[in-house]
Amino acid sequence: MPKKEQPLDRAGSDYARGRRAHWDAIARRSESRSHWGGYYHRRVRQIYGFMVPRDARVLEIGCGTGELLASLQPSLGVGVDFSGEMIRRAKKRHPRLVFLQCDAHFLCLKGSFDVIILSDVINDLWDVQTAFQEIRRLATPRTRILLNTYSRLWEIPLHAARRLGLAKPLLPQNWLTVEDIQGLMDLSDCEVIRRWGEILCPLPIPLLASFCNKVVVRIWPFHYLALTNFLIARPRPGHMEVSAEPSVSVVVPARNEAGNIPEIFYRLPKMGSRTELIFVEGHSEDGTYEAIEREMERHPEIPCLLVKQVGEGKGDAVRLGFEKARGEILMILDADLTVAPEDLPRFYEVLRSRKGEFVQGVRLVYPMEKEAMRFLNLVGNKFFSWTFTWLLGQSIRDTLCGTKALWRSDYEKIQLNRSYFGDFDPFGDFNLLFGAAKLNLKIVEIPIRYGQRKYGRTNILRWRHGWLLFRTVLFALSRLKFV
Repeated sequence: MPKKEQPLDRAGSDYARGRRAHWDAIARRSESRSHWGGYYHRRVRQIYGFMVPRDARVLEIGCGTGELLASLQPSLGVGVDFSGEMIRRAKKRHPRLVFLQCDAHFLCLKGSFDVIILSDVINDLWDVQTAFQEIRRLATPRTRILLNTYSRLWEIPLHAARRLGLAKPLLPQNWLTVEDIQGLMDLSDCEVIRRWGEILCPLPIPLLASFCNKVVVRIWPFHYLALTNFLIARPRPGHMEVSAEPSVSVVVPARNEAGNIPEIFYRLPKMGSRTELIFVEGHSEDGTYEAIEREMERHPEIPCLLVKQVGEGKGDAVRLGFEKARGEILMILDADLTVAPEDLPRFYEVLRSRKGEFVQGVRLVYPMEKEAMRFLNLVGNKFFSWTFTWLLGQSIRDTLCGTKALWRSDYEKIQLNRSYFGDFDPFGDFNLLFGAAKLNLKIVEIPIRYGQRKYGRTNILRWRHGWLLFRTVLFALSRLKFV
């Protein structure tokens, strides 16, 4: 049943009445007039189409005639707008979707959605904080709130375009900065995961518009000149229900690591309702497979599975281990024990408390043991961390730390789209990070101590693997950044 609207004060009611009449008039005129903003709105639809997975449950606040919502092909699409004329036209154009005349300050809805969108809406609202609090009520821990709004830098050019009749006329706007929006999100128990600018050229100029809006706007200092700011937010984890005690699967890729196997069994901490240990042995020459079998017999109290790898490389081993795993949380632990197994509960707690949705270790904070990481490897890690921070829009300080953790449900989504980022990554770290970013997951890094290998030699081929990782990054530019 629709929620009964609470009255605004007199000023707010007059404001809403004026806006409603304005947008009703715009809806009537739009059927007979076209504006230069057609290209801008097509580009905005492309951007949202990249961020929102198909078949999601989507709510759009301020849906207008429903073009954006329809382009996303949701399994359930609900659009609300306080303009009756806009809603009438939306229902006629998109009968498969649900459209309701409703004020963003008092949403007449119950239930929850995977994605909630506010596209060019908040600058027109009477009380943005109240609208955010209404949205928060319809969000789950997995909901993503996506919004975009005009940059203040474009206030004068947009005003001039409207005076010349080149764009839809607007009543006086709020013109919030990104910092204003983040502050209001914070007050509404939501946190911003990522923010960035889009669109340098809002006119459909052949070749130039595409180049400016897909490439140039991503590069310093041109990103400061973007026409519209995009933000991705989620409900604040402190106000979510902490998960009970999820089960955990720890996957250990092992190649020529026989001397480290007993210590893994001895040092692995218990986590959640059940901690499962999965070894994926990769064509060892030092009796690693037999060493694992011996330890499994000595430790029958530890749920353990041993799998012989058919393919090659750590990435292939991790995917095989995750395929066999049964835990709700999936973790990776390198068999060389350069990262201590005792640190794994920290990763578990971040996921269980919902403070993060993809967790990885950072080896570059605390001092390392002597020879734990060679100088050129350190340089390569610094380069990739800078590149990934720019590429993903979230701070990434150590891309190649092998210790990672995520929810099984998220991994399954990442795996479905793994081919989207190519198949060059020999370790699987980059593909997991790319997939987490594509799903708009909150990535959290935990500083850990990085120790020196006590047994055996590294399986990393510095130059060959470095080239493959660099090739993966180049490919991902066209799939994540320049889109």
